Amino acid sequence: MSASAPTTPNSSGWNFDHSYARLPAMLHEHLEPTPVKEPRMVVFNHALAQSLGLNAPALADRAAIFAGNELPEGAEPLAQAYAGHQYGHFTGLGDGRAILLGEQITPKGERFDVQLKGSGPTPFSRRGDGRAALGPMLREYIISEAMHSLGIPTTRSLAVVTTGEKVFRQESLPGAVLTRIAASHIRVGTFEWAAAHRDQGALQALADHTLQRHYPELVTAAAPYLALLEAVMERQARLIAQWQCVGFIHGVMNTDNVALSGETIDYGPCAFMDAFDPATVFSSIDRNGRYAYGNQPQIAQWNLARLAEALLPLLHVDEKQAVELANAAIESFKTTFEGHWLTGMRAKLGLFTEEAGDRALIESLLTWMKEQKADFTNTFRTLNPAAALHEDPAFTSWHAQWQARLQRQPQSADEVLQCMRAHNPAVIPRNHKVEEALAAAVERNDLSVMQRLLEVLAKPYEDHEVLSEYSTSGLPPGAYQTFCGT
Repeated sequence: MSASAPTTPNSSGWNFDHSYARLPAMLHEHLEPTPVKEPRMVVFNHALAQSLGLNAPALADRAAIFAGNELPEGAEPLAQAYAGHQYGHFTGLGDGRAILLGEQITPKGERFDVQLKGSGPTPFSRRGDGRAALGPMLREYIISEAMHSLGIPTTRSLAVVTTGEKVFRQESLPGAVLTRIAASHIRVGTFEWAAAHRDQGALQALADHTLQRHYPELVTAAAPYLALLEAVMERQARLIAQWQCVGFIHGVMNTDNVALSGETIDYGPCAFMDAFDPATVFSSIDRNGRYAYGNQPQIAQWNLARLAEALLPLLHVDEKQAVELANAAIESFKTTFEGHWLTGMRAKLGLFTEEAGDRALIESLLTWMKEQKADFTNTFRTLNPAAALHEDPAFTSWHAQWQARLQRQPQSADEVLQCMRAHNPAVIPRNHKVEEALAAAVERNDLSVMQRLLEVLAKPYEDHEVLSEYSTSGLPPGAYQTFCGT
């Protein structure tokens, strides 16, 4: 089929276009997924399928499609090329184990990438096998669905299938393929790839494509590429503030994992913090804490500076003026992030109005939490304006200041509590519960533990009958490590 227009939906609901395939050839390589031995469906996201306009009942047992053995009608599979700064060091990358099938056009006219992750080797595999193990793919499914339910922009998982084959890492593991749904897979690293090849035509085509896909209101701006940089910065500032407000640690904030859509992408060594400590790191390879919880805002700004560098040829014909424009945009990130973070933290404390002392009030609570090794999620969830739940003098003093602050706004006590309950989750994907679910699925072929966890995580702001089981940390601080899963 031609890639110039979406297809007519078929009986399964597929309605593909592939606008990315029409970009310059240096941005992708066309190839098909490598078939697997024996595809079997492990988990299928019925609700997501329906929202995409797919016929969920017709697809729920079609494991071959989600393994890459069969292609949906209209698919034009390709591997995307991109670069990235990994732990601060620039390198060429690309989809080493993923194939982008195309873009599903929903009944509402929305466009979403459909990507197979673990679908076999590509020209970018760098001696890797292009495959994925079941555990990490189920982990991405769990965490991405939890993020979605928390209201945080994220890629999502449509399906996970096993392959009937083994992958070999430090041990032999069951292979799997995950179907990832994303607003797009355009990354900071995609722009770095075009810039590194000094192909201004490809760079401009990519920028125009990104504007049309994610920021159409900016296409006619006086300076559209500067407007693009500023808009991406705005979305990233909001996203990282949302991460901070729920204690989420991405774990591998390389530039190839920064999506220009503003979605959370790539759930590798990510985890949620239990005891509050800005220095918290879970990733086994982040030995110096580059991507620690407290560093995430600064790293986001650093990553956006790399995007600005890639965009310089488009910002102004005069390089000096281009640099000045880029610097001004990047320097505003801290203020933009601060505004989103304060908004989120005020909501967690039931503050509807703004006062100059709010940041100090928030920081005072966080300092106490760090000193007491208090649980981040549970501390905020159990805060009560009417009573200090901790007898510690420092907390009692803070609580009195908070009460006084609440009294200086017109909202009622009920309105304050409703706001707090809507912004302080009762449950997050506790690390030990995630590991428990993965062990049951991988080692015993028991999906019931994961399904129960997903049911709880689907309503994170509600109190559950089983709340104590899912709201308590089961691991001492520093005892948990995560891995990239490659």
